[in-house]
Amino acid sequence: MSITTSTATAAAAARSLTTKRSAQAPRTSAKAAAGIAALAAIGPATWGTTYVTTTELLPPDRPLLAAALRALPAGLILLALTRRLPRGDWWWKAAVLGVLNFGAFFPLLFFGAYRLPGGVASTISAVMPLLVAGFGVGVLKVRPTRRTLIAGLVGVAGVALLVLRGSAAVDLAGIAAMLTATTLMALAVVLSKRWGRPEGVSLLTLTGWQLTVGGLILAPIALTAEGLPDHFTGANIAGYAYLGIIGTAIAYALWFRGIERLPASSVSFLGLTNPVVATLAGLLFLGQTLTVWQLAGLVLVVASVLLGQQRRATRRA
Repeated sequence: MSITTSTATAAAAARSLTTKRSAQAPRTSAKAAAGIAALAAIGPATWGTTYVTTTELLPPDRPLLAAALRALPAGLILLALTRRLPRGDWWWKAAVLGVLNFGAFFPLLFFGAYRLPGGVASTISAVMPLLVAGFGVGVLKVRPTRRTLIAGLVGVAGVALLVLRGSAAVDLAGIAAMLTATTLMALAVVLSKRWGRPEGVSLLTLTGWQLTVGGLILAPIALTAEGLPDHFTGANIAGYAYLGIIGTAIAYALWFRGIERLPASSVSFLGLTNPVVATLAGLLFLGQTLTVWQLAGLVLVVASVLLGQQRRATRRA
């Protein structure tokens, strides 16, 4: 009887300890998820400074060259630092992700940006959370909840109020390019979540693979279609360095880390920080001003991002 009683007592104590740990887990998990989300948001927040950097520091009328110089040097630097190449099926997986994230996305993004006002382009890109939710049904077998869909629609409305103007022009080719670019990036998020990361491979290595693939595709196209400027100024070099190192290598490494550790739809909402930062950068560096409607849009965008993060963090906990 004493042995049975001791065993039962030990089992009860184990259950009690497990219960206590389970009760404490949600707080730790939620806090960790918030930290990961904050770091991942640095990526799209940094991308929000691309417009100001391009207009103020880079040579005019060379979007393909800017795209190539964002991707290829950063990818080669990361490859030189990590000294590791893909193996097995990661040759084609890295190639697919490199095309989706950089080789195809960058040219379409710049094409749309040149043919559309920034507000229209940003509003189209704001549908990414809804696209990720749709792709998630087929690829990840995850059905979006009503809260996710509402948060996505709130985000689109917020971005529209934040960046649209009454005189915004509509160009069908530009709209098609931006919608295609946003769709490709949404698909890349879902596929990255599905495939994960090969064992023993760092995030910087995986980022370097994709950047190199995208850069190798972009470089010959840029040189053929646009060529190099007669000379590069100090401002040009500073702009390219900022976009390549901060806005691409570091930003995408943090973005991919978020994709790896957070639900796909949760990460997609972080992309809404892009137009917010772009608007704030315009205020600081281009002398722009905010209207009451834009302030309302800013509030809606922030609410959309938080709504998506809170739901996912609680569920994972």
